[in-house]
Amino acid sequence: MMKGEERIWYAALKAKDARFDGRFFVGVSSTGIYCRPVCTAKLPKEENCSFYESAAAAEQAGFRPCLLCRPELAPGSAPIDGTSALARKAARLLEENCGSEQNIAQYALRLGCSDRHLRRAFSDEFKVSPVQYLQTCRLLLAKNLLTDTDLSVTDVAMAAGFGSLRRFNDLFKQQYRLPPTALRKQASGTKSNDGNVTLMLGYRPPYQWHQILGFLAVRAIPGVEVVSDDSYMRTVHYVTEGKKHIYGWLQVGHRPGKSALTITVSSALLPALPHLIARVRNLFDLYCYPDAVYETLSVMNNIRTGLCVPGVRLPGCFEPFEMAVRAILGQQITVKAAGTLAGRFVKTYGTPVETGMEGLTHTYPSAHDIAALSGDISNHLGPLGITRARAKTIYYLAHKIVDGEIDFTLCSQPEEEIKKLLSIPGIGAWTAQYIAMRTMGWPDAFPHTDYGVKKALAPLSENEILKMAEAWRPWRSYATVNLWNSL
Repeated sequence: MMKGEERIWYAALKAKDARFDGRFFVGVSSTGIYCRPVCTAKLPKEENCSFYESAAAAEQAGFRPCLLCRPELAPGSAPIDGTSALARKAARLLEENCGSEQNIAQYALRLGCSDRHLRRAFSDEFKVSPVQYLQTCRLLLAKNLLTDTDLSVTDVAMAAGFGSLRRFNDLFKQQYRLPPTALRKQASGTKSNDGNVTLMLGYRPPYQWHQILGFLAVRAIPGVEVVSDDSYMRTVHYVTEGKKHIYGWLQVGHRPGKSALTITVSSALLPALPHLIARVRNLFDLYCYPDAVYETLSVMNNIRTGLCVPGVRLPGCFEPFEMAVRAILGQQITVKAAGTLAGRFVKTYGTPVETGMEGLTHTYPSAHDIAALSGDISNHLGPLGITRARAKTIYYLAHKIVDGEIDFTLCSQPEEEIKKLLSIPGIGAWTAQYIAMRTMGWPDAFPHTDYGVKKALAPLSENEILKMAEAWRPWRSYATVNLWNSL
């Protein structure tokens, strides 16, 4: 007999309910395969099903991934508060760094806890150890590459973070009961042979693609980002663990029929693939549960019909320093004027790159590049049209990032990082909340003094807006995006 929660999961599997995609996986004892709840294969009998909260748990139970629904395309899970949040942030760090040599103690230090506590929290949340989860991340990325690209098996092994081809082959056969070459032969479809890599990244529908693309288009940094032909493109500079600098580009498109985005990465960036996938997921908010967000924010439609729309995503960022500087430059001036300043900043301090793509000419300068400037910072940035006060703010921020005093990436305490931002001269409440919203993926940030927010909710006062927004917790960042879109 199934337990209550399992009956709900089986009902979701029976309905192929996309709202449950990525929330659980089902192992089928009669086939030895595990699937996503949206799998189009024949519905298995109830007595043959067992349910798992992660792909790693299903694999540890002895199941291999379905070749039809492809568990590696399942959306991830959005971070929430508490011990669950710690485990899920750790999971995202493991996904992003599955090609690195970092150990669990290093991840725990970054998340502000002991490695023992992290292992315990991780096991409670995912029913597997962090090491087992990491192994599954690598195997699923390798499976994705074998299925969707023409990379050699050796290149797949290296890109997925395996130290050697032999180790990759052994683990793949042990876990999936067939060698990598056999899986490739089973995979169908046309693959690009231009040296670039294209993969699909799943999301939970609905997804307001054109809204997030429009948001990014208005704020695109000249030379670094381009939005055209219904896709987002940008340059990339990445420093490997061996301190090698690699440059290239990526392009993100939309496959609504597959409930997925496509990410195409230039061949030079293959060593950085796990990082780039994680950054794109963050930028386009692929961890979101849109139904949970809309369930809370639908009360906004009592203010005005259509104010809240299902499937709105929170635009994240690709590189935190880049986004934070863009926010500082945008203080008290128009979006267009801020874009002009950002373009000058990039042209002066960015690195020229050849991409073969119109409009993509430079990579964005890093925090280290700006912190390394000597003398009065206003002498460097002033000629670009950046005021002395904002130049100092950018300089202070760069130093705090370089010194490790501020870490925007999956920070365990967003409120504490906001306090650190507010301690920097020139960063006020609006800027801190906006940076938290986009760089930290903090779903409850709320820049209530924002001009667009006040205009959308006119004639309410700031205090009245804050009071009203209490009903929107913990999704006030999404509420903000809905208010901006309404204009």
